[in-house]
Amino acid sequence: MPTRKSAPDPSSEGGRTPCGEPHPGEPSPAEPQQFGSAHDVSSASFASTDDPRIMLDREVGGLFDPIPPYPPQTERESEFYTLGDGEMFLNLGPHHPATHGVLRLVLKLSGEQIVDVDPVLGYLHRGVEKICENSDYYHVIDQVDPLEYISSLFQEWAAVLSFEKLMDVDVPPRAEYIRVLSGELLRIASHTLFQGFLALDLGGLAPILYSFIERDEIVEMLAALTGARMLFNYFRIGGVNGDLNHEFMSRLGDWMSRAASQTEANAALLNENEIFVRRTRGVGVLDRATALRFGVTGGNLRASGVPFDVRRAHPYSVYPDLEFNVPTREEGDSLARYLIRVDEVRESIRIIDQCLHNMPDGPIMAKLPRLLRPRPGRAWGAVEGPRGMLGVYAISDGSDQPFRFRIHDPSFVNLATVPTLLPGNLLADTMAIIASLDPVMGGIDK
Repeated sequence: MPTRKSAPDPSSEGGRTPCGEPHPGEPSPAEPQQFGSAHDVSSASFASTDDPRIMLDREVGGLFDPIPPYPPQTERESEFYTLGDGEMFLNLGPHHPATHGVLRLVLKLSGEQIVDVDPVLGYLHRGVEKICENSDYYHVIDQVDPLEYISSLFQEWAAVLSFEKLMDVDVPPRAEYIRVLSGELLRIASHTLFQGFLALDLGGLAPILYSFIERDEIVEMLAALTGARMLFNYFRIGGVNGDLNHEFMSRLGDWMSRAASQTEANAALLNENEIFVRRTRGVGVLDRATALRFGVTGGNLRASGVPFDVRRAHPYSVYPDLEFNVPTREEGDSLARYLIRVDEVRESIRIIDQCLHNMPDGPIMAKLPRLLRPRPGRAWGAVEGPRGMLGVYAISDGSDQPFRFRIHDPSFVNLATVPTLLPGNLLADTMAIIASLDPVMGGIDK
């Protein structure tokens, strides 16, 4: 906010009393002033044109000014930051709640219509990949947890899968079933939150309340299994950290008894809402060719008619032994991306039911040394996360730390489609389009 500075008292001259003495508490002329010299005030602020007595800070906006404080570095940047007749810039984010994190979008508008957009990333960058390269193989698991924080088990799964390929580790069958069971539960929690936030970004309050009720029930269930509600640190190289316990199974049985009916009730709340349907149908259409060209994966790709699912295309764990469908839709709009995730929740409930019936007895961890030094080599491990293909590429040089560690995050690829999807739509449609892509900024910025 602008800094308000009071005008000098007209009864005083140069900061002195009528007798010529300095005001109490003010430095004498011989004393050096520590703060607020006349030069500092003039350089850091200026008088308002509306009221000269009010001094405005020159740094207002500062880092978040729409126009960068440097000359254009590329041809694209020069083109974007050149305004045409009747055009203006609008800063959306990085503190706007509808950007699902610290995403910043510089929008070029002509009236209410979006002409162009420049996504600005990096506000959440921590250098996680380099941190993992300076951690041993066990410590990498908790370093990747905060990336896709809504569904952190999938971050762990991709990491341990690549490490297990490096070390030729055979995971016990029971541990694989527990991984699938906990992962599908977390997929449901993520998709349920997605439904609520999509409705909230369009002005609906009730769905997010129901979404959090459902999500809290699932994370309490997972807390009984893993000891945490959000950043689980549960998967291990060669298995999982703990077996199923009575509290988890009791909560799971109670939830499964009404999971299908609750899913249909939550979906009906939005499917039968005329405002929601009309604000998402035909908005932000991502066609099949564009989705494939960008490398989009997950529900956003399947909503454009491409039946690609890592669990089917490149099977891992016990998914080849489970029966489930890969739902697709042809429309490619925001409504289709929402409906795909509702269909995936139904399939996840079906997978969980099969895991409970088919899970064998046995150990939950492979026997591994305390310090891991895989032979030199490289491995790629990919899983189907709630937002698409989540992969980890790891290179070993024979030491106890990964030589190289790279993360392929689906949200980053999906967000790359925003400059293609937004132009031509209205400003109010921005929220629906971004929310339908379901980005998580932790994995995007890394």
